[in-house]
Amino acid sequence: MPNLAERLGFAPNDRLLIVNCDDLGSSHSANVATYRSIIDGVATSATLMVPCPWAREAARMFEGLCIGVHLTVTCEYAGYRWRGLTRGASLHDEDGFFSATSKLALERIDPAEARAECRAQIETALAWGVDVTHLDAHLNVMLSRTDLFEVYLDLATEFRLPVRMLSREDTDKQGFHARERAAASGVLFNEHIVYPWPRRTREVFFEEVPKLPPGVTEIFAHPVLDGEELRGYDSRSADIRAHDAVCLTDPAVANLLDRNDIKRISFREIRERQRLKE
Repeated sequence: MPNLAERLGFAPNDRLLIVNCDDLGSSHSANVATYRSIIDGVATSATLMVPCPWAREAARMFEGLCIGVHLTVTCEYAGYRWRGLTRGASLHDEDGFFSATSKLALERIDPAEARAECRAQIETALAWGVDVTHLDAHLNVMLSRTDLFEVYLDLATEFRLPVRMLSREDTDKQGFHARERAAASGVLFNEHIVYPWPRRTREVFFEEVPKLPPGVTEIFAHPVLDGEELRGYDSRSADIRAHDAVCLTDPAVANLLDRNDIKRISFREIRERQRLKE
């Protein structure tokens, strides 16, 4: 069976790479860093956290660029909180905000309420004019329970979108045949994934890029401009996010990809291939 690279019109041994910026819309500093990473750097796409306060700015800033929806049902910052677009009780804590951790979210989320919330996030992005290219999941919550994965896959089918998929090793450990279920539904996904967090992304690029396999791989990062805004809401992981902003605009990283004949694509090409089958 041809790999995804072949189905996209490339040679079977070509190595294609999606460089995605997660957490778009989480702050103004994230929006600016992500924009620079795509326009001036190596990033090829980003995913929008629609419930966050800066998501509307991002929708305007990124008009025409390759933007997916980062399905969000948690809010992990102690002093910076956001609520869902819907009122599902199982999605919110006693203060009315999303759960603070993925563990808490997975203990309480009702799949019907998760479905309504995630659909609202996709529909809101579309209403803002975002040409949604794919779906992925903040903190992997929507990928971590079989009933939530079913919601994830159903929405991808309904909106005719590809998805981020965890590695074969991780999906095998989960035991609910995520890859096989997606393939049977006609939903396309990255064949391989490189998961840098919490390692330094630049080091991950230089370690992993030379040995990328044929087909489509995704690497994702979390670029945010360093400064008071970032340090104000994420003191714990600020250094990683600031590092990612520098890494994705580093000419040495672009040269690394070129030297290894890595072809950069986005999820838009995959979306268009998926829709051709309809």
